[in-house]
Amino acid sequence: MVDPTLAEMGKNLNEAMKMLEDNQRKVEEENEKKYSRKDIPGPLQGSGQDMVSILQLVQNLMHGEEEEETSQAYRLQNVGEQGHMALLGHSLAAYISVLDRERLRKLTTRILSDTTLWLCRLFRYENGSAYYHEDDREGLLKICRLVIHTRYEDYTTEGFNVLYTKQPVIYISSAARTGLGQALCSQLGLPLSCMCRVPCNTMFGSQHQMDVALLDRVIKDDVDSGKLPLLLVANAGTPGAGHTDKLGRLKELCEQYNMWLHVEGVNLATLALGYVSSSVLAATKCDSMTLTLGSWLGLPAVPAVTLYRHEDPSLSLAAGLTSSQPVEKLRALPLWLSLQYLGHDGIVERIKHASQLSQRLLENLKNLDFIKTSVEDELSSPVVVFKFFRDYSNKDQPSHAAQVSTLQHPIISNERHIYDTFNQWLGEQLAQLVPASGADVVELEDEGTCVRFSPLMTSAVLGTEIQDVDQLVDCLKMKIPVLTSTLQLREEFEQEVRRTVGLLYIEDLNWPGLGVVRYDCQSDGKNDGDQELEKINTELLKKLNELESDLTFSLGPEFGAQKNCVYIGMVTEDLDVSELVETIAATGREIEENSRLLENMTEVVRKGIQEAQLQLQKANEERLLEEGLLRQIPVVGSVLNWFSPFQASPKGRTFNLTAGSLESTESTYVSKAQGTGATPPPTPASSLAKQRLPGQKVFRRSLRSSDAFSETSSVSHCDDLEKVDQRPPALSPGQEPGPSEREKTEEPEAVQATCRDTEDIQSAQSPAGCTKVGQEESQR
Repeated sequence: MVDPTLAEMGKNLNEAMKMLEDNQRKVEEENEKKYSRKDIPGPLQGSGQDMVSILQLVQNLMHGEEEEETSQAYRLQNVGEQGHMALLGHSLAAYISVLDRERLRKLTTRILSDTTLWLCRLFRYENGSAYYHEDDREGLLKICRLVIHTRYEDYTTEGFNVLYTKQPVIYISSAARTGLGQALCSQLGLPLSCMCRVPCNTMFGSQHQMDVALLDRVIKDDVDSGKLPLLLVANAGTPGAGHTDKLGRLKELCEQYNMWLHVEGVNLATLALGYVSSSVLAATKCDSMTLTLGSWLGLPAVPAVTLYRHEDPSLSLAAGLTSSQPVEKLRALPLWLSLQYLGHDGIVERIKHASQLSQRLLENLKNLDFIKTSVEDELSSPVVVFKFFRDYSNKDQPSHAAQVSTLQHPIISNERHIYDTFNQWLGEQLAQLVPASGADVVELEDEGTCVRFSPLMTSAVLGTEIQDVDQLVDCLKMKIPVLTSTLQLREEFEQEVRRTVGLLYIEDLNWPGLGVVRYDCQSDGKNDGDQELEKINTELLKKLNELESDLTFSLGPEFGAQKNCVYIGMVTEDLDVSELVETIAATGREIEENSRLLENMTEVVRKGIQEAQLQLQKANEERLLEEGLLRQIPVVGSVLNWFSPFQASPKGRTFNLTAGSLESTESTYVSKAQGTGATPPPTPASSLAKQRLPGQKVFRRSLRSSDAFSETSSVSHCDDLEKVDQRPPALSPGQEPGPSEREKTEEPEAVQATCRDTEDIQSAQSPAGCTKVGQEESQR
């Protein structure tokens, strides 16, 4: 008979998970605004809500602000039934906690003893006890307190006063997790001087393993100075590269100085497999180890476990490793349920699958050029770290020796910085293209920026399969030519930019691309140079993005140090660098000239209007003298004009914006037609306008044509320039050009302004781009 309460709890959990994992959105919900009224927190309802409404609210909070639903949906669908068992354990823990004290004690004791026994057998840790904790650092913290209680007998009564006589020292590797030592000292109330970071090997062995000989000398110096070596934290899989310390020698050293040895790391998961490397197998002899089963098995919300060996239960209780409260023992309930659901074979199969994924990737990386790997053991390395690196010295060496290395290449700082930037871009691209792989970017002290593949930490949650690894390799094969081409052309691009007038090369080692260039305009000092520079480079970026090319042009990082620049992204080997640089320079000059033409035109027009007004005023006075005083009287002037009309030739002015001078319009009124400028001839094709094959992008090298084709193009280009440069002589005032001469004499760049003597200045735009302002005198 099943308890009805438990059956109802399981049913409710299944319904809740089904509702939360249902990611089908209605069309109406997709069209809603990002922040709707129901998202605004309101007062607590007095009548309460049912479970369906509350779960719907939880679903909205989980998915309401997600921009991309695919990534989170992928995670939820891989929770699986074993994940449901872990979630059911939290619900059961709340239900079990209300039982009577005696039943609760028996049940929690059984759960704790079963889980501890299973884990000790599974990971080959005999006669061990277990402490279950939420924070993976909390287990090490409790172990430190246990060791302090053990080594300082009066610590329980005297407290920190006993630490004055002999200062405790905790040793951790320099390859350990960032901030681990500070966290321990902060929680234990110890000064930072109690924490000693042991360097890794520099001459022999892996550069991620603790230097045992140096550690021995450091411990001797501490003992001679009156300090007490307390605990050593070793790694079975460093957080960065996944390397394992020499645990056998470290254990001997700890026994020599009566120190406690604690081991942590992802490689401890391989203890459950049939074949275990000797370096990891030595972890079974340590005093304590921390296991993170949640990430290894893909179990959500399960605690981490610290296995330890100690004979005095009272000290374990004083350190907080055990508790007399039955409710504290219920932390193991989610893990107890999940381990039973998976079984021994299921647990081993998941860990084995993750190891096979690493081996599959490592075998494929051996066949790739320009990829360097950093693995500790080729046969059983759960973590694969690799990077892009061009090493021409190993080009003729065997592939095996070239690929499996520790990346110990002497390179200058700038070159290493560039490689770090490129590998950062590579890792981000791989993570974006193959999100199921779980590849990420890691910073290592000696190797720099690398790409890390650690399926033991991600495959169970992401559901990584063999095909995902193959897809990762395929993407890597596509990115390597882009990286090599960009690295090759980067120096050529810098040289071309430095040789080009008007362009300024900006050295930005943090930019993963061809380079950074800025069009450096010549400021005249009248306007703000920075604003003009920003305006021209922004317009330049816009023009470049309008071109039909495969290149990416941008303003660079949002919080980058360089501003008003054009950032060019990754390129391929068929890029024509000289054409690219020439196009950038020509486009920048065109934008600058157009900008200055508009600025100068404003000033020239203003001065021209003022000069035209003065000449019109002078012409108006001369007209009054010619007509006489009587013609200005209203009635008398009309009668006089009727008897003796006054013939006056209209006088106007033409203002040429290009020449900046005023000219007479007498010839215009004699011919009773204003000359219409001819249509400007097309701009002669520059060397940028190369003939291309159909569908060929700009900035791409095409197949070289014959010499005759090149010569014909050059001759045609020179003839066009000669025709454009021919200028006919100017016509004298009053002379009317003939039809054939008008076509030769008209200047397409001239913009004329005609002014006539009137009370008001009227302007009209002619087809030739000329503005006329004139006067008309009514005659009778």
